Amino acid sequence: MGVLNVTPDSFSDGGLYHDADDAVAHGLHLLEDGADILDVGGESTRPGLKDKLSAEEEQERVLPVIAGILKARPEAVVSVDTYKAATAKSAVEAGAEIVNDVSGFLWDNEMAATCAELGCGVVLMHTRGRPDAWKSQAPLAVDEVLPIVKRELDGRLQAALDAGVSRDRIVLDPGYGFGKRFDENYALLARQAELRELGQPLVAGVSRKSFLARTLRPFFSGEDAPMSARLYPTLAATVAAILAGADVVRVHDVRPAVEAARIADAILAANPASH
Repeated sequence: MGVLNVTPDSFSDGGLYHDADDAVAHGLHLLEDGADILDVGGESTRPGLKDKLSAEEEQERVLPVIAGILKARPEAVVSVDTYKAATAKSAVEAGAEIVNDVSGFLWDNEMAATCAELGCGVVLMHTRGRPDAWKSQAPLAVDEVLPIVKRELDGRLQAALDAGVSRDRIVLDPGYGFGKRFDENYALLARQAELRELGQPLVAGVSRKSFLARTLRPFFSGEDAPMSARLYPTLAATVAAILAGADVVRVHDVRPAVEAARIADAILAANPASH
């Protein structure tokens, strides 16, 4: 899943593809590099964010990009990264096939029913609190992280099923970096395979995340690794996620991730216990 942020302020590439033509060109490049899905998002959910984008402005950003990509590549699979039901509806009507909701249907009461009516695929992410509260949230003990994420993801799954979303259209995402402090993400990744017990495919999005950058501080004079130095740690964490059961990995740098995923897949294929 290639990340296509049509935003001026996303944490990793804000402003680079804010122009619709630039975004379409970049999306086509990601497809050429091997992306199976393009995840188009119009609103940043970076830590500390307080301002919320209106559905109208979000749609002004993402709909022309979705249309442009599908005009050039009608066979492309497009996901819309939104927690707003109105945007989800407009994007699916424009040709998107998947709604990727970072809130797991929690931030818009209409989202579950809307996705059920649309019959689209959905990604339900686990998020602990809102972005503007992440820095002030009480930390979790290492052994608390996986049980909390598993229990709450199961709750979001059941809510989606109750709303009429078909089980075979639901994928779960543990939400790395979304309300989890730095070491909490490693505790989650180390036990990610246990989320397979929920019975759904998994998406893992570790690309360029700050918990990776924090781990590399000794190499950068005590500072978090800059965005330009996060590719290799991203690939390491992406391979770990695949080996721990991720079916889809959400990445910014598609070609290196495709190559890394092939190695991870070869390792899994060589292990009879993984089949």
